[in-house]
Amino acid sequence: MEKKHVRRLREKFNESIDGKKVTNLDIPDDYIYMDEQLIEILKSRVSQYIDVPD
Repeated sequence: MEKKHVRRLREKFNESIDGKKVTNLDIPDDYIYMDEQLIEILKSRVSQYIDVPD
């Protein structure tokens, strides 16, 4: 995640994310909406942070 993205998140949601870690999932913006491959990548990457249903 680029610094400008973190800055935008803080500008818009500062109270909600204050004191919380912002994590970069390092997924390129090369997928269409609801792409099956993207969904699988997201499940894989976020599963270390939250429980992901199958």
